[in-house]
Amino acid sequence: MSPASATPARAHARRLIVVLVLVPAIAALALWAFAWPAARTAPRDLPLGVAGPAAATAPMEQQLTRHTGAFEIHHYADEASARAAVEDRTVYGAVVATPHGPKLLTASAASPVVAQLLQQAVTKQAAATGTQVRTDDVVAAPATDPRGAALNAGVLPLALAGIAAGAVITLIGLRGVRAVIALVGSAALVGAAAAGITDSWLGVLTGDWWTEAGALGLATLAVSGAVAGLGALLGPAGIGIASGLVMLFGNPFSGASSAPQMLPEPVGTIGQWLPPGAGTTLLRSVSFFDGAAATGPALTLTWWAVLGLGAVLLGSALKGRPKTARTATERDLAPVG
Repeated sequence: MSPASATPARAHARRLIVVLVLVPAIAALALWAFAWPAARTAPRDLPLGVAGPAAATAPMEQQLTRHTGAFEIHHYADEASARAAVEDRTVYGAVVATPHGPKLLTASAASPVVAQLLQQAVTKQAAATGTQVRTDDVVAAPATDPRGAALNAGVLPLALAGIAAGAVITLIGLRGVRAVIALVGSAALVGAAAAGITDSWLGVLTGDWWTEAGALGLATLAVSGAVAGLGALLGPAGIGIASGLVMLFGNPFSGASSAPQMLPEPVGTIGQWLPPGAGTTLLRSVSFFDGAAATGPALTLTWWAVLGLGAVLLGSALKGRPKTARTATERDLAPVG
C-alpha cells in the first residue's frame, strides 16, 4: 500500500474510533443526567411552615425534624401568616396547630408532587397520635391539569423551539442586528403561540395571558440567544455546546416534574441557573401566584438572553473586522490604471 493511500485509511480509522467512543459517552451522560435525579427524588431542605403557639407546634416540629435534612422549618404565629407565606411562595406548605388537631396548608399549583408528599407525611404522623388532619389546598392546581403533567410536558418543546431558532438563524447567515431582531421576534411569536395553547385552549395556565406569553417568550429567547451567541463565536461547535447544555442538563435539572428541592444537590440549584428551570419557576409564579417570587427566575432568564444577544453582536463584529482590513489592503495594493 502506498503512503498516499495509507493516509486516508488512517483518517477513516481515527474517525471510526471517535464515533465508537463519543456515542456511548454521550448516551451514558444523557442517561445519568435524566435517570440519576429521577431515581434520587426526595425532599432536601424543603421549605415548610409551622404555625401556632410554641407549646402546640413543638411536637409537630419534632416529628418533622426526624427526617434529617428533609425540611427547612419556618415558624409563623398563626394560620393567616402561614397562608400568606404559602401564597408568596416562601414555603410549599404549612402545618397549623388548631384546637381540633393539625391542619395542613398546601399549594398543589407550586408542585402537586410536593403537596402529595406533605399530605402523606403529616397524615402518617397524625395517625400515630390518633388524630385526623384537615387539608386546605391554598393555591390549587387547575382542574384541567391537577398533576402538572401539561406544564412538565411543555419544558422540552420550549427548549427545542429555542434551540431550533438559534441554530437556524445562525446557519442561514443572519448576523448582527438582523440576527438579534430575528431572535427576539421568533421568541415573541413562540411565547404568544404557547400561551394560546396552554392558556386559551387547554386552560392549564390561569394567570394573565400577556404576562404568561412574556414569560414563555423570555424563556425561549434565553435558549435561542445562548445557541445563536455561541454559534456566532465558535461556529457549529458553539451550537452543539449550547444545545447539549440545555438538553442534557437544563431539562432533567429543571425540577418541573417535582420541585428543585426534591432533586439531589447541587442538581436542584444548577437547574435554576439554566433556562428550562428558571422558565418553569417563572411560569408557575406568574400563572398561579400573581407573580410572587418571580424576580429571581426572571433575572436569570434576562441575563441569559442579554449575554446571548451580546455574543451574537460580538461575533458579528469579530468576523467583520478581518474582512474590512483585508479589503483595505487589497485596495492599497491594486495597480494604478
